[in-house]
Amino acid sequence: MAHRSVAQGQKKRPNIFICMADDASFPFMGAYGTDWVKTPAFDRIAREGLLFMNAYTPNAKCAPSRSCLLTGRHSWQLEEAANHSPDFPAKFKTFMEALDEHQYWVGHTVKGWGPGNPGKVGGKRRELTGKAYNGRTLTPPSTGISKADYTGNFRDFLDQKKDVNQPFCFWYGSIEPHRDYEYASSLRAGKQPNEIKQIPAYWPDTDTVRTDMLDYAFELEYFDQHLGKMLKLLEERGELENTIVVVTADNGMPFPRVKGQAYEASNHVPMAIMWKGGIQNPGRRIKDFVSFIDLAPTFLELAGLNQQMAGMQPIEGKTLTDLFNSAKNEGVNPLRDHVLIGKERHDVGRPHDWGYPIRGIVKGGFLYVRNYETSRWPAGNPETGYLNTDGGATKTLILNGRRRGEKTQYWQMNFGKRPTDELYNLQNDPDCVKNLASQTDYRRLMKKLRTQMEQELRSQGDPRQAGNGAVFDSYPYSGEVNGFYERYLNGEKVKASWVNDSDFELFPVPDKLN
Repeated sequence: MAHRSVAQGQKKRPNIFICMADDASFPFMGAYGTDWVKTPAFDRIAREGLLFMNAYTPNAKCAPSRSCLLTGRHSWQLEEAANHSPDFPAKFKTFMEALDEHQYWVGHTVKGWGPGNPGKVGGKRRELTGKAYNGRTLTPPSTGISKADYTGNFRDFLDQKKDVNQPFCFWYGSIEPHRDYEYASSLRAGKQPNEIKQIPAYWPDTDTVRTDMLDYAFELEYFDQHLGKMLKLLEERGELENTIVVVTADNGMPFPRVKGQAYEASNHVPMAIMWKGGIQNPGRRIKDFVSFIDLAPTFLELAGLNQQMAGMQPIEGKTLTDLFNSAKNEGVNPLRDHVLIGKERHDVGRPHDWGYPIRGIVKGGFLYVRNYETSRWPAGNPETGYLNTDGGATKTLILNGRRRGEKTQYWQMNFGKRPTDELYNLQNDPDCVKNLASQTDYRRLMKKLRTQMEQELRSQGDPRQAGNGAVFDSYPYSGEVNGFYERYLNGEKVKASWVNDSDFELFPVPDKLN
């Protein structure tokens, strides 16, 4: 079909283009100085827009993280949607549903919200991120990469928009760099293990780990390649100038102690935003803290909708337009000096499908974390495969090391049980391996952080602060593996496709290793 550019001088509401990598940690994009990941499209967004140095998801797992972004609420304000693979509560509307009701052309490709059950409205399955455009496929460069033609699907979405002046909202939902990976696909593509300058302190520095990290980089680069093609499409159609492009990731990389946990690499995500027609003084590196819950109110404001018009539940996040309109890199809003993070149930694998509840606060260069159920296994029970850590080469290496009695400190950091309080100096210890909580010199600081965190959580209606945290364990898991722990121990062959068979421990594992 023929394409027309938007008429010169014709003002319309901005397009909104959300580009979501699946499992990527800060600072693993080129714009942040990571040279073993090549991301020219992301780097362009950062260069011609804003690069966020302190962007966080409140909850480092796919479904709850995306729920926060779509509703503008923290996960502990979302009832069932605080959990992974939930039944999405009917009372919570997403900003994309609201935009669809107000003349936006709305859609997504591949992974929008999920996994979970979005529910129904009027007998029809809800489209929390709009209509799916998944009709086109291609041959990917490795078996670990999706066959979806993300760019082709985006082109179909644009082609089907009948009115050139109708604004759109599209969600590019890559499943890269989610596992599983084709091991050493990165090496076959020309990457070298010595490209990586430093390995996180909680993993052993081996060729296996380096190769696993490069395979992650290979998939992240694939996400970026499609991003570049999509930006070119928008340029060709004269739409890029008036499109807000947000590039980020739902949570940290799919490795032990990262995705599904509540440390710096878990919740701190890459983010860049470009809007050629709207952001003032581009090229800035924003140091103010921002959260996923800030995106929904930003989009609604720029689309000309208030909360009442959108018909959404009260929004906790604050619009980012103050940052868009500033000339400063930091201190734009003194209230943007911290973020709250946390989690409830992610993957199953503990008795009764219980979760591992955490709340935390990042402020003043420190991360404070409160673990509420320290008798439980943070990454899932050993006998059921540590289900809250995706299977992969690094996980296998660490588990086998413990079984051989070698380098057991890595197993302890990644899979062992934890104390109630954790406090980390992020400037000196960004890997969060030196817990300062028991040191006398830090007691006053820890108490101050905990007090602020708990006060804010109470004001936000967090059930856990009201003594009703068990409600999160009572919500059903919507997937086929519900009740996994009991079913597996009773001899049923329950398949958990996201872990390896070798992840399951055949013999009891002590709570803490010497």
